[in-house]
Order: sequence, then C-alpha cells, then structure tokens
Amino acid sequence: MDIAFMWETFLILLTGLPLTLELAVTSIFAGGILAFFLSLLAVVGGPIGRGFTRGYVFVFRGSPLLVQMFLIYYGLGQFRPLLQDLGLWAIFREPYWCAVIALTLNTAAYTSEIFRGGLKAVSLQQVEAARACGMSGLLLFRRIVLPIAIRHALPAYGNEIILMLKATALASVITIMEVTGLAGKLIADSFRAFEVFIVAGAIYLAITFLVTRLMMIVEFWLSPHLRMRPPNLA
Repeated sequence: MDIAFMWETFLILLTGLPLTLELAVTSIFAGGILAFFLSLLAVVGGPIGRGFTRGYVFVFRGSPLLVQMFLIYYGLGQFRPLLQDLGLWAIFREPYWCAVIALTLNTAAYTSEIFRGGLKAVSLQQVEAARACGMSGLLLFRRIVLPIAIRHALPAYGNEIILMLKATALASVITIMEVTGLAGKLIADSFRAFEVFIVAGAIYLAITFLVTRLMMIVEFWLSPHLRMRPPNLA
C-alpha cells in the first residue's frame, strides 16, 4: 500500500465529510420528528392511526433504501408537470433533497417502532403513581412517560443513528459527492480501490466510534439510578 497516496486520499475524502454529516443530521432530525408523531399515532390514534402507522412501517421497512432513493430521484421525474404545478419540482430536481427525503422517510419507519416500544415500556404502575401525585394529561406525559420512554428507547435509537450515518453512503448513487461519492471518483481516476476504500472505511469507523461514545454518555446521564454508587466507608 502507498501511504503517501492514502494520506492524499484521506485529505480529499475529508472534504466530503461535512456533506455526509449534514445528510445524516438533517435526516435523523427530521425523521425523529416524524417518527415521534407516528409513534404517538400508533399508541393513541385508535384503529385508524394504528393501521396507517403499520402500513407506513411495512412499506418503508420492507423495501430497500436504495430502491426508495431511486424512486424519489428518478421515478418522480416522470411526474414533472404535476410537481411543477404544485411548486415542488425545485425540491425533487435536486439530488440533495431527494436523498434527504428518502433517508428521512426510511429512518422514520424504524425510529417510530423504537419510540413506540419505548412508550409501551412505561408500566401502568408508574403512570398510576404519577396520577396519585396529582399529575395528569400533558404534565404526566412530559415528566413521567416521556423521560422513561426515552431511557428505554435510547440504546436502540443509538443503533439507528449509526445505521443512518452509514446509509448516507447510498446518496453517492444519485451523484452526491459525499465521502463515498468522492471515493468512487478517486477510484475511477486512479484504479486503486483497495487503498481508497480502506481510507473511506476508516473515516466512517471513526465517526461511528465518536457517536457510540456520545450515546454512552447520554445513556449514563439519563440513568442516574443505575450508576454505581461508591461504597459507604463510614
């Protein structure tokens, strides 16, 4: 392996890192908001809400993200006159926004199930205890149900964040020059796939490591009752 070439590759791929992080953060944030409302709809929306949520989750979990991205970027182009009439063509003609929409819709399906499981994990005894203390409605949800649900959902949600971070690599197939897109361009120019992909993989690995450490810190902060207390030496 040529170390000098790998260092040059690293510097080039770093220029695509901001776009990779922007795609990940935007889709995770938007998908998290959508997933929150979907999970609420599944829990308190009655038969219609549960049916809609199940259908949404079935479609977006049951089909590959790459296919969804192709359908949004290439497929919706067939409906250009309609999108122009609706004023949406300026969004769907841009690869960046097509990638964000595909990633957002996909992660919302997985995240809504994670959030729904967190809400379902709140025991009836905890809710009844809060009601006995005079809490109800929004106060009960904000101070009791939501914090407990977040603690239960956080480990699985951390995994989903990591998966979405790596899924941004699929945006390269619709001409977005993030880390993987730049890696493909370098390979086409140099025909040195091994070194380029090692460097690209190392960048993703480093980001994943940082995210996992951050999630561990958040889990520790949100679970004070599980922290090991020092022994009482008195």
